[in-house]
Amino acid sequence: MTLAVHVPDELSARVPAEQRGPGLDRDAVRLLVSRGTEVSHHVFGELPRLLRAGDLLVVNTSQTLAAAVDGRIGDARVVVHFSTRGDDGRWAVELRDPDERGTTRARAGGPAGTEVRLPGGLRLVLEEPLSVGSERLWWARAGGSQEADPGRARSQGAGVLGVMREYGRPIRYSYTERDQPLSVYQTVFALPSADGAGSAEMPSAARPFTLRMVTELVSRGVQFAPITLHTGVASAEAHEPPYPERFAVPQASARLINAAKAGGRRIVAVGTTAVRAVESAAGADGVVRAREGWTDLVVTPERGVRVVDGLLTGLHEPEASHLLMLEAVAGRAAIDRSYEEALRGLYLWHEFGDVHLILTTESPH
Repeated sequence: MTLAVHVPDELSARVPAEQRGPGLDRDAVRLLVSRGTEVSHHVFGELPRLLRAGDLLVVNTSQTLAAAVDGRIGDARVVVHFSTRGDDGRWAVELRDPDERGTTRARAGGPAGTEVRLPGGLRLVLEEPLSVGSERLWWARAGGSQEADPGRARSQGAGVLGVMREYGRPIRYSYTERDQPLSVYQTVFALPSADGAGSAEMPSAARPFTLRMVTELVSRGVQFAPITLHTGVASAEAHEPPYPERFAVPQASARLINAAKAGGRRIVAVGTTAVRAVESAAGADGVVRAREGWTDLVVTPERGVRVVDGLLTGLHEPEASHLLMLEAVAGRAAIDRSYEEALRGLYLWHEFGDVHLILTTESPH
């Protein structure tokens, strides 16, 4: 799905909402609400009044990593974006060129055997492209070791996490105004994982939530079902489909989701990552079962959705593959209409921007 619209540069959110004026918090963003082709305009603070008691919000607890690290290939400077840690200790990485404005531009990866020197004495050696036909992301091994020993592999992966903690910064693209501390990229739902894993880029649909907002929603009878999906790097230039990502849907959340579905209550995913996780855990019968591992699911209108009937998400680029998921939830006419209204209303795009709540007119359960 490609939208026949153009998003002007001035509609990029360049700084977080709380930095746009005194007294503002994360929830000082606008909220576009779609019910079919009916569109209404709100501020995010109105969300508790737009939901109803019994609604279930599925939220992603993945923490954001400081996944951008400076490195060198020979004498040339590069920026490594660490995307995903594999089970064998390797990392999927994207190499990018500094653009002298504090951000980066895409570059071709490879060839195999390319060595990247990182701070702290760690080395990465590119081994093979992550997927056939694309050389944007490569599997790389810390230290260049070819050993298959699982203990050594885990040690190498931990070394990369240490480099990120010591020398890394959040991934940033050119539409933002300046570097931000990592705390700006953590959502209120983010939890540290036992193995240090996390997301290369923030699960940004949840960013406008504050503790005050969560408390109010709970007091009004809205429930929360936590899941985890560690996001890889975005396809900022190529708009490729999402790569396989690690996820977990715990038993308690599966029970909450199934109970809501059985009771005819709305299940609203907070972010496309939450949709991908919960739909990956759903069988053909629509029942969600506790599951963890890797998912390569791409939600399209042809596949449809089995669980969610609502979605809170950011505003996506007209070429973004995520729009197929939005169409699967709401239909093409609703997405076309909402994006026309977002442009007309001068809504802001990207991770610090405004948000879009898609609700079906009636729960399908």
